[in-house]
Amino acid sequence: MKSLALSLILLGLSACSWAETASEGNAPAATGAPALAATISREAARPTSKGPSERFTGNVRVAPLFSANAPSHASGASVTFEPGARTAWHSHPVGQNLVVTAGKGYVQFWGGSIQEIGPGDVVWIPPGQKHWHGASQKSAMTHIAVQEHVDGKTAEWFEQVSAAQYGGAGAQKAEPVAAMPSTRAQQLMGDIAPKLAELTDKVLYNDVWARPELSRRDRSLATVSALIALNRTEQLRSHLALARQNGVTQEELIETITHLAFYTGWPNAVSAVAVAREVFQGNRSVGDSK
Repeated sequence: MKSLALSLILLGLSACSWAETASEGNAPAATGAPALAATISREAARPTSKGPSERFTGNVRVAPLFSANAPSHASGASVTFEPGARTAWHSHPVGQNLVVTAGKGYVQFWGGSIQEIGPGDVVWIPPGQKHWHGASQKSAMTHIAVQEHVDGKTAEWFEQVSAAQYGGAGAQKAEPVAAMPSTRAQQLMGDIAPKLAELTDKVLYNDVWARPELSRRDRSLATVSALIALNRTEQLRSHLALARQNGVTQEELIETITHLAFYTGWPNAVSAVAVAREVFQGNRSVGDSK
């Protein structure tokens, strides 16, 4: 009888132990367990806002899609431009992808031609590339914009796209390619050395400067550094202005000059500072120089 009772007790303890083990095995870990449901952001919970006038021209609606969730640095938004609306000139530190979902619009890189975009087109904006994009004159346009942030910053904004710059979108196809000396090379030498001006535009700026291995921002820094080292102040003047247009900050340019003083000579750095002062104070302009 005692043996039977002992057996029943042991059997009961064993069953309890098995049940606890099974329960623990089926329960998810307190930490580090994979999520069993997706995070869904409902459209009604994402209010649409009007694009601020200091960054856009015309009627623009911005609908946020997602913010950066660590470790990701990417965020996205759906942006709708009414006819004639567009961004100001701006650049992105890590670049940007635009996915056109509706309508007809334009995109233009600084110094480049205006390009038409439509539904299904995917546009890649390289890091530091100064550009604008928006709707056509007669059609609205919607695109999804995806970009990454650096230290919380996704873009650097510049001046507005003027009516003359935007108006070129409609007239561009009808105009001859060389209707007027619009580039800096054409202005400086087109009348006396047309072939050199052509090579400067087509080979240097439309080929070398457009190669994806270096952004225009990085090419500006390299060019500015070379011109400081060679003490080429006239060329430096225009390329300092171009560097600002390509996304290099005034502080970065001054630091570059300071750094190069120890490698290229103090007089070169002093000359560069004098030129930089003129450029930054707006005493000289490069127009649409590249």
